Amino acid sequence: MNTRLLLLLFFLFVFACNPKETKQKTIQDAGINIMAYYFPREEFDIDQLQLDKLTHLIFSFSNVIDGRMQFRNEESGKRLEELVLQKQKYPGLKVMVACGGWTADGFSDAVLTEESRKVFIASAVDMIEKYQLDGIDIDWEYPTSDEAGIKARPEDKENFTAFIKGLREAMNQVGRPQTLTFAAAGWKGYFNFIELREVIKYVDYINLMTYDQAGGANRFTTHHTALGKRTLADMASTPLGIEMKKQNAGLPEGVNPWEPQSMENIVEYCIQNGCPIEKIVVGAAFYGKGWKGVEPADNGLFQQNHGGIQGANYSKLREEFIDKNGFTRYWDPLAKAPYLYNPADSIFITYDDPESVSLKTQFVIDQKLGGIMFWELGGDTEREGGLLDAIYKEVHP
Repeated sequence: MNTRLLLLLFFLFVFACNPKETKQKTIQDAGINIMAYYFPREEFDIDQLQLDKLTHLIFSFSNVIDGRMQFRNEESGKRLEELVLQKQKYPGLKVMVACGGWTADGFSDAVLTEESRKVFIASAVDMIEKYQLDGIDIDWEYPTSDEAGIKARPEDKENFTAFIKGLREAMNQVGRPQTLTFAAAGWKGYFNFIELREVIKYVDYINLMTYDQAGGANRFTTHHTALGKRTLADMASTPLGIEMKKQNAGLPEGVNPWEPQSMENIVEYCIQNGCPIEKIVVGAAFYGKGWKGVEPADNGLFQQNHGGIQGANYSKLREEFIDKNGFTRYWDPLAKAPYLYNPADSIFITYDDPESVSLKTQFVIDQKLGGIMFWELGGDTEREGGLLDAIYKEVHP
């Protein structure tokens, strides 16, 4: 028997004895959830989605219509069906549906009574069965608050808990594993709207929206999706720091003072208030926000502005803004976040990039959190080196 044949027989023996060693790893093997919210638009193209790098795809959005979970148009259902079919190619992928979103009304009425909750919950289970889903994400923004122009009641707080409990119990009867999540704002005041210690008992994960922490209405520029925790003292000499110190000094007793928002800050707060570490999923932003009329001091960071500008997804930022067309990319080592400034046009942009989402993912791994999610998959670049690539590489180095 020649040497080549002996080697071949040896490798066949190793494969037969250790099949797990030769099996290609999947994203599910890492034990880190990577959840993508996905809002399909006209350019919907399944082949461009990197579904092999996800554990969960959260189709957005269904709505509360006449007290039931429904789609507003047939096209959404057709697109969801196409995505569910992709599980034949990616059997480890879980496909879920998010219900709600900013300005989405109907929740307060739908959860108001035991009877109305039963109707709402039954419609959610119907949607699960109709599309063969793996779970539901509730994105009520926000219980007890009419900030988004939606109906709100003080009793939303307790009714939200009762609804989530009933939904969990109904999903447990589906006959196959179901994931239940809810989207929560990434600022402390949100947790006055819900009963965190109760609600968390019935969900698999809380998806912390650690983005949108600043917007066009803000008078001063800042980060909208910072990871690193900084204090007001860290920015005491900046226009934003000076203004907020003045406002904090004038607050009545018992009102929480303003503080810079960050992923590290809100995760610490949730843990201190009874949220299990393994149920916390944090968020990254696949888009940026900006302001015009920004003074050049500190390259525009924490400066006054003259109003917001239209945001852009990461793909557009990469193609047209990052170190292009007069914009320069800067890094804030305390916030662990990038930003752009164009001194000629006086425009400041806050966003996530591969460096910041890599650090966020490493934070998830180090803190043993439930995972990382992002809004939204369609905003990523189709080229190599995008945001999902950066997240995936931290999970699978």
